[in-house]
Amino acid sequence: MADADDVRRLALALPQVAENESDGFDFRVAGKGFVWSYPERRPGERRLIRTDIAVLFVGDEAEKQALLLGEPDVFFTTPGYDGWPLVMLRLTEVDVDRLGELVTDAWRMRAPGTVVGDGVDDPGQATEIVTPPC
Repeated sequence: MADADDVRRLALALPQVAENESDGFDFRVAGKGFVWSYPERRPGERRLIRTDIAVLFVGDEAEKQALLLGEPDVFFTTPGYDGWPLVMLRLTEVDVDRLGELVTDAWRMRAPGTVVGDGVDDPGQATEIVTPPC
């Protein structure tokens, strides 16, 4: 079972990742988000930041549908995310190794090619951590 601390540790171990200030977690590479806390919206209520659910960049609609159909207990979406290459991940339904793969894959799809070429072979095992000044 994974949690928000695991997301933070794994994301920050990747090259050139910055964490944006938020009520949960929000990680970016080259200014592009790749994993963040799910902002749950309910009509007539304030937005609730859910740190037990991560929003992951998945690249395209085909990958999104494969995850949603293949593992509906792990991944879900909402109408507000229709047309976006994003899925919600229930952190309590994955182990840390799987989370590492998912976070690293999301990072690879958003990072510039020169950064990806730095050689991240294993999730969470970056060769260098570079964080832009805040």
